[in-house]
Amino acid sequence: MIKFEGFLFIAALAIVLFAFIDCARRDETEIKKLPKWGWLIAILFTGSIGSIIYLVIGRGPLAKFPKKKPQKRILPPDDDPDFLRGI
Repeated sequence: MIKFEGFLFIAALAIVLFAFIDCARRDETEIKKLPKWGWLIAILFTGSIGSIIYLVIGRGPLAKFPKKKPQKRILPPDDDPDFLRGI
């Protein structure tokens, strides 16, 4: 039973630390409902409940990675028609 309680304590501490660091590192425009300082205070004083509420409600949408543009293919000299015309 003590092992389970220890696991719950470590899990709650990990959630609080993750949420606090995530909130502190995010830009003000990515945080919803409260200002950044409000979420930081809520996470500190309410513990894991405030952390879970921040992670569910307070964070903005995840960053969408832009699609990579296809890079221009570099042709070796023996496949480059412009190079071969110049010979």
